[in-house]
Amino acid sequence: MQRELRRISIVIFLMFITLFVATTSIQMVQADALGQDPRNVRSVYDSYQKQRGSILVDGQPIAISKPSDDVYHYLRTYSDPMYSALTGFFSNYQGATGLESAMNSYLTGQNSAQFFEQISALFSGNPVTGASVQLTIDPAVQKVAYDALGNLTGAVVAIDPTTGNILAMVSTPGFDANKLAVHDGVQSTNNYNVLLSDKGEPLKNRAVTELFAPGSVFKIIVASAALESGKFTPDSTLPNPVKFQLPGTNTFVQNSGEGKCGGKATVSIADALRFSCNVPMAQLGIMLGQDAIRAEAEKFGFDKSIKIPLPVTPSNYPTGMDPAQTGLSAFGQFDDRVTPLQIAMVSAAIANHGVLMKPNLIQSVLSSNLAVLSQPTPSVFSNVMDSTTAGKVRDMMIGAVARGVSSNGQIPGISVAGKTGTAQNGVGAPYTLWFTGFAPANDPKVAVAVVVANGGGMGQSGRGNSLAAPIARKVMEAVLRK
Repeated sequence: MQRELRRISIVIFLMFITLFVATTSIQMVQADALGQDPRNVRSVYDSYQKQRGSILVDGQPIAISKPSDDVYHYLRTYSDPMYSALTGFFSNYQGATGLESAMNSYLTGQNSAQFFEQISALFSGNPVTGASVQLTIDPAVQKVAYDALGNLTGAVVAIDPTTGNILAMVSTPGFDANKLAVHDGVQSTNNYNVLLSDKGEPLKNRAVTELFAPGSVFKIIVASAALESGKFTPDSTLPNPVKFQLPGTNTFVQNSGEGKCGGKATVSIADALRFSCNVPMAQLGIMLGQDAIRAEAEKFGFDKSIKIPLPVTPSNYPTGMDPAQTGLSAFGQFDDRVTPLQIAMVSAAIANHGVLMKPNLIQSVLSSNLAVLSQPTPSVFSNVMDSTTAGKVRDMMIGAVARGVSSNGQIPGISVAGKTGTAQNGVGAPYTLWFTGFAPANDPKVAVAVVVANGGGMGQSGRGNSLAAPIARKVMEAVLRK
């Protein structure tokens, strides 16, 4: 009898321990993640019972909860559609997206860092006021970026290369988040369905979630891989035919304009980047091999999961390619896919002497009594290359802007390093247009990436230098004027 009781006691004890571990995990370890999960609608409902924290830019609210005269107590209000890609929306009916989701535990006062406030609330009976989230965004730079994109579909990302702080992040078209925050369920749902059916897909944050073919901006990575291999210098020459037959295929690669790159029998890597030539880059990519290119791309952040704290779709350099496919991938075609943030990170790493800082949107998180709950400090994401190699790549990018096909990135009196891209998307499909770079080239204050989707409305007539580069120039000028 005692043996059976002992067994039952052990089983009950083990069940108790299991229950204790599970509840502790949910309440302590997983609480923040569950609170930020966009599928957790209950957290949205609960949020209306307390004042949600503000999202701030330069101390001014871009998202704030104001008292309302209904059962919801507070109405979420947004200042400007130019911030919609950042804030996302907070809705009783559609849940939360963007920073409203990523920072939800802080904004609702449920983060573990707010533990003592939560305990105080239990005794006082007053709900915890949500924390305020201050962003790294510069409002003047954000507005310039938003206005410069105008009616184009695309995105801009501007980064301080020395800290990783994001100075501007714009995705167009934007949307009015106030239309989703309304307390009328029918109205909110109708507005949401209109946005979902909009061909411009305004609910997307193209800066971090959408993947694009990079085109010639990817040549920066291939040039970096070549120098890092120790087998090439910027002056190393490559064969320069008018067209190049991809190995094992009947497909020929040609340069834009279908001529020789600089008109000579051979061309240097520096000039191939300066004139953005596909034929020598395809050959260089095949010489390097896909593994060397992929290793270089991964140091820049490809195939890595990143949170800023917005989740970022990993950029991709394909695997399992044959030599022909590797040749296409070397000038940003085949299945290369990138986010604008990733391309900004490429320029930021080169600007910062080969050291890539972790990109970050959060300057600080402050409780309702102004206690600092979180204040991210700059941290290294990866050491991409040594400073000597970074300097050589920088000089090639300076040449592309000063004396090459990326000339619309020029700023009078300022040295700019940059590269344009015009990516093909299939027969008859509009091109994707790019510019990425940094300024001043020898003392960088900003690294930028601009993408213009759908050919900028010009189909296959638009070019990165004609549409994306002028936008990037305006954004860099906005930072340098500060």
